[in-house]
Order: sequence, then C-alpha cells, then structure tokens
Amino acid sequence: MTEQERPFELRTVALAAFGPTLLFATGEGAILPMIPLIAAHQGAGLGALGLIAAMIMVGELIGDLPSGALVHRLGERTAMIAASLVSIAGLLGCYASTNPWVLGACVFLVGVATAVFALARHAFITTSVPLRYRARALSVLGGLFRAGYFIGPFVSSLVLVLSPEEKSVFLVHVGFAVATLVLLMCTRDLSGADEPAHREAHHGLLSTMSRHRGVLLRMGSCAALLGGLRASRNVVLPLVAVAAGLPASTTALVIGIAGGVDFALSYTSGQIMDRWGRLWAAVPSMTGLGVGHALLFVVTDVPTFAAVALLLGLANGTSSGILMTLGADLAPHPGPAPFLGAWRFTGDFGQAVGPLITSGLTALAGVGLAGAGMGVLGFLGAGLLVRYTPRYVPRRTSVVAGDRQSAHTTRPTP
Repeated sequence: MTEQERPFELRTVALAAFGPTLLFATGEGAILPMIPLIAAHQGAGLGALGLIAAMIMVGELIGDLPSGALVHRLGERTAMIAASLVSIAGLLGCYASTNPWVLGACVFLVGVATAVFALARHAFITTSVPLRYRARALSVLGGLFRAGYFIGPFVSSLVLVLSPEEKSVFLVHVGFAVATLVLLMCTRDLSGADEPAHREAHHGLLSTMSRHRGVLLRMGSCAALLGGLRASRNVVLPLVAVAAGLPASTTALVIGIAGGVDFALSYTSGQIMDRWGRLWAAVPSMTGLGVGHALLFVVTDVPTFAAVALLLGLANGTSSGILMTLGADLAPHPGPAPFLGAWRFTGDFGQAVGPLITSGLTALAGVGLAGAGMGVLGFLGAGLLVRYTPRYVPRRTSVVAGDRQSAHTTRPTP
C-alpha cells in the first residue's frame, strides 16, 4: 500500500504538532500586545518602542537562517524541545528585566526560539503527512497559530485582572511553554532516528540557497509579497480607521469579526488546495488582498470600513497554510529542513518589510495611496504565482485527489 493509499486522519499528528502549536502560539499571543507598554514603563521613548516591539519579528527573521540546519541535525521533536527551553529562558529574562534594552534583547531571543519551533513543526508535517492531505494539515496548523494569537490577548487580560504587575504576562507564556514541553515529552521521538543517512546528507544555509536559487528567487518573491500583504493588512486597517475618524471600539469590533472570518476559513483553504490545486487558493488570496488594499481610499464610515476589512479577512483566510504548503511541495526529500529554513526566511522577510512600506507610503502620500501601492504589489504577486507555480509545483503535487503516486517520500506518523 502506497503512502497515498494508506488511511490517514489528521488527529494522528494532533499530539505531536497541533497541540504544541496552539499552546506555543497562545503564549506568544499573550505577550505581544504588552511588550510596548512594558517597554514604555521601563523608560523607552516613542522611537524605541516600535523597535523593541519589532524585536520578536527580527528574532524570527534572523532565527530562520540557522533553524534549518539545527532541525536537520537534531530532528523535529528535539528541536521543538530546545526551542521551548530557549523561549523559557528569554521569557524569564523579560520578566526580570528593568531596562528596555535588556527587555528588547530577551524578546529577540524569544523570536529566535519561535523561528526554530515553527520550522520544526513545518518540517514534521512535511515529512509525516501523506501528500494528498498535506495542504489540509498545514492549513490547520496555520489556523491554530492564528487561534493562539486570537486567544492569547484574552488570557493576558484575565491575568492582569488578577495581578497588577504587567510583566506577569511573561509568566503566562512560560506556563504555556512548559505545557508545550510536557506535551512534546509525551510523544514518540519524531527525529527520524531510523534515517541517519538522510541527516548526514546535510547542506548549510548558503549551500542550500545557492543550489535552489532559481526557485527561491522566483517562488520566494511570491512568498515575500504574500507575507508583506498579510502583515500590511494588520497595520493599515487601524490606520485607515483613524483617518476616517471611526470610534476605537467600533474599529476593534470590526477587526475582530474580520479575524473570525479569517480563522473560520483555515480548513477550507486546505481543502481547496488538496482538491483543486495550490493556485486556486493562492491566486484568489493574493488578488483579494490586492483589491482590499486598493479599496482603502473608499473608507469613509463604518459600513465601508467593515466591507474592506471583511474582504481582507476573507482573502487572508483563503490563503491559510499556503506558504507552508508551497514550501513543503518545493522542498527536497528527504531532509527538507535546510530548504524550509531558507523558504521561511523569504516569507518572514516580506512580513517584516510590508508594514514598513505601508507606514512609509502613508507618511508620504496618505493611507489611500499607500493602499493603492500595496494593491499593485498584490496584483504583481498574483501574476508571478500564475507564471511560476505550474513550473515549480507539478500538477501531481498541486492536485493530488485521485492520484495514487506521491511526489515525495514520507515516513510513518507517530
């Protein structure tokens, strides 16, 4: 029986990947809103607040570079355990900090650990889930990450009601990281001890990027554009609401509803990709994000703001898991981790640069023209996806329903 024919259910990877992801993401979601506030109370100026808040994203971006080699050498489970331990150390440093720069350094360390953790779970799903179920598994993974970011702030709010010390939110994340460790220790070893030859055939980051420079340049550009549009969406919606003079409570409610639509489509996105192909999720998503940004200039009241926010949420939800799925499709097998590290760097680079572009265009020309500029990038990204996805993601990988042959080698799930 081939890998594509053998029975498989997503719950078989729940304990190994889904549970740890939800716990880790919830902890991170709990601390993110509080980092600028805590830095301000420690004496950071307005200019430094944004930098300190961004250190977790900078840490993830820098952490992408060595994470592929680390996961390849240690194995997925061991790498996730190590990342959880490093995260705990960074969080305890954040809790003990009295200086905003020390806080920023510890937040950076948490970001590096997050990059390793994310790469390890991505590599595990890539090598453990049969191809015909891959997009659904990775979409669920992406949805759980979003769910954690949604739940986390509510958890931190509850803790702050019980404790007057703002830095106690870092202990919340410590608790979730410890729970992640316990869950990982209860799973079988996923490190692929039966594949020593595969782990010895290791290529460093620079070697990996050189060997795969064509696909990383072309498909990586698509990943960077999509990552940039996703991150820009989170920045531009509050900006356009302020520009339109909308009440803060209404803005928060509309963005929350749009986030709910986004999360609700997570599994649907995977079904679309597994049944009809990656392009059927990627291109509508990229186009929708482009149209949503381009329509920002029409926002003048609550109805128009809600319409644009829901369109952006719908477009983003349609792409849940698409970058991880494309990375898994493109990665060499066995030993995909080094390539996935380079691939994740491209998407994270876009996420880091996207908000900067949006903020810069807003300062120069206003939020309407900033949205138009990002919209053009969305249309460009859609065109690149149509051009290059069929070349690098063969149809037998892109559409697997009814296909009896796997494009890659997989190993049994735990």
